[in-house]
Amino acid sequence: MVRLPFFQDPEFGREVADIHSIFEASGTKPQKQMRVALVGNFAPRKCGIATFTTDVFEKLCEFHPEIALDVYPLDDPENPLEYTDVADTIARSDPQDYARVARRINESGVDAVWLQHEYGIFGGRDGEMVIQFVDLLAAPLVLTLHTVLGEPSARQGRILRHLVTRASRIMVMSHHSRDLLESEYGAPPGILEVIDHGAPDRPFGRQEEFKSMLGLSGRKVLMTFGLLGPGKGLEHAIRSLPAIVARHPEALYRIVGATHPNLVAEEGEAYRDKLIALAEHLGVADYIIWDNRFLDTPELLDQLEACDIYLTPYPGLEQSTSGTLSYAVALGKAVISTPYVHARELLAQDVGRLIRPRSSEAIAEAVNALLDAPEAMAAMQRRAYGRGRATIWPQFAEASARLVARAVAPQRAAPPATAIPGLAAVLAMSDATGMLQHSIGVVPDRRHGYCLDDNARALMLMNVAQGLSAAERMKWTLAYAAFVQSAWNPDLGRFRNFMRFDRSWCEDEGSEDSNGRAIWTLGETYACAPDDGVADWALHLYDDVNKNMAPLGSPRAIAFAMLGACAVLRRDPEHRASRDAATRGGDILMRLLGEGRRPDWAWFEAVIGYDNPRLPQALIEAGALLGQEHWTDAGLETLEWICAQQVSAKRQFRPIGSESFHKEHNYLPFDQQPLEAQAAIEAAGSAWLVTGNTFWREHAMMAWRWFFGDNDRGAILADIATGRCRDGVTPRGANANCGAESILAFQLSHYALMEIVPLSTPLPREGGMLEPA
Repeated sequence: MVRLPFFQDPEFGREVADIHSIFEASGTKPQKQMRVALVGNFAPRKCGIATFTTDVFEKLCEFHPEIALDVYPLDDPENPLEYTDVADTIARSDPQDYARVARRINESGVDAVWLQHEYGIFGGRDGEMVIQFVDLLAAPLVLTLHTVLGEPSARQGRILRHLVTRASRIMVMSHHSRDLLESEYGAPPGILEVIDHGAPDRPFGRQEEFKSMLGLSGRKVLMTFGLLGPGKGLEHAIRSLPAIVARHPEALYRIVGATHPNLVAEEGEAYRDKLIALAEHLGVADYIIWDNRFLDTPELLDQLEACDIYLTPYPGLEQSTSGTLSYAVALGKAVISTPYVHARELLAQDVGRLIRPRSSEAIAEAVNALLDAPEAMAAMQRRAYGRGRATIWPQFAEASARLVARAVAPQRAAPPATAIPGLAAVLAMSDATGMLQHSIGVVPDRRHGYCLDDNARALMLMNVAQGLSAAERMKWTLAYAAFVQSAWNPDLGRFRNFMRFDRSWCEDEGSEDSNGRAIWTLGETYACAPDDGVADWALHLYDDVNKNMAPLGSPRAIAFAMLGACAVLRRDPEHRASRDAATRGGDILMRLLGEGRRPDWAWFEAVIGYDNPRLPQALIEAGALLGQEHWTDAGLETLEWICAQQVSAKRQFRPIGSESFHKEHNYLPFDQQPLEAQAAIEAAGSAWLVTGNTFWREHAMMAWRWFFGDNDRGAILADIATGRCRDGVTPRGANANCGAESILAFQLSHYALMEIVPLSTPLPREGGMLEPA
């Protein structure tokens, strides 16, 4: 950690924010203008998903104008459609286009992404390209799942389980789907919401008026609407007609809807022709009217109003959503249906009549029973209309607005930058051996023992921590220093890293990065330790290590060792081994930068890993100390580049996610870890010391606010009172564990920030827990 001077600046740090409770809940209705990216099929595409997505857009615009919607339709480049009022289109079978649009959505700064999911609308087998797409999105993800299968294929199950892990809220339209998501797909109950499919609000009982308009006066009209295909069960309805018309010759069956385009592409109109032939064979062709069109919603509603009984004889029973069923119920139609999921729930309590599937006899019996008893049919229609009042568009829009508002990350305020974190969390994770690695929630997990990385960081914290008595500081300094000393293996010229809880080492040689961090810690301890004896110990071990350690090859290990050498040089500018180490490391990083750079990629490697700002930080510090101005310039340039990659369109810190590691020239937004915020703050501090440019101080403050909820999920990670810190931000919010790395990253970030925050920053007030609600 660079020891930077304080600067007086009355314009900086004037905002004082309250410290919020861990249990403070966010609002559930939008209180301000929000922008949402809406992804799915969209008009003029003719399918149920497109109709639904278009309805969502229109009804939210009508009833909740405070929610602005940017529409991103899925399109087929081989059969493109002309869209209006959309932000962009996604070529459904092009992986690169998903990446392009995901980047555009991220750069637009939307508050949430609302994605309609059906296996058939995305590219790849079972629509698996949706996985790559959601992984690239940074804003909270809202899912509407139009199909939740009880017995999915292995691929279908994998796709849906992955979507569930990325979602902040999930909307389904049946309780059965909700239960399946919880029991079979691992969805947390708290993110699931059942919202009835929306439906129109029209007056009740206008059948005769609309029959007259369609020339159907005097007929008892049955109707089925939707894209035709074998899954509709229409052959069973047609086979029921002889028994119906024999008893009620005024009956007429209207089959409205185009043949499914996928079916047309495979076999033309062969399926429709088979149905027509069946009707002719049964002698009921004159009792059927075919309307081979996909109707716009207003015309569909007019035709629905003209029917008495709506039929959905679907043979498959897993269908969890049917828009036309919702429409028919809301318009007050008597519905006869097979017991698929949506029908079972919407038609419960005698709202409609459920019949066994694949049975023309059951259809005929149910239809005749209603036509035989007009009063009973009218009573069923009134019950349906009453049930539909809960699904009309104003109700749906209200529920949808709440759904989105619950997903959107709440705005959080950081406490004063000068508020000193408590050390209870650090000490709770520590014992006489050192600091334990991991926790389960807030409880230390002894199963994973200790590691050099965390004890090295803990020793660095003891060099700068405030609020400790001299005796307590010495107790813990010596515990962590003893761990570092014990980790040195002179036989191999390397530090060990992992130790079991019983104090036995798991290895003879640790990773290069852990070795580099140990050297950095020794250099910082020599430069910063309040106790001269501890500083002397650190320099002695530092010199011993430098004489006996083979050269490091990992870029981050080299950067860590350079930072340790720079710390020694700040106290002893003539220390020859440190000058040599800094020079050797600087030459290597400059060579790597020359090899890795390209016009859009000002970086040392083709991948962006962890602790990224340490590489430019090492060049900045070494360049300043050794008079290598071109190193400093390169460090500032690359640090500015990595900072730009880690700032969202909403001006929030968005660290490179751990899921990005090993992805060449690409990176993902999750999982975000505290170590990255610490690196950003400390590297910005080094840049501030060299340049005095306020940009670096502002960037450090942005990274600091990330700990307190100013992030993509509004997740509060850090707690001033205990000094505790959660393990990061996931697509669903905070990782509840509080491991050593995260706690120490938060603690060290505070003290690094104090090197660049002016003394005029207001002092903290008393506050409570700062953890996720």
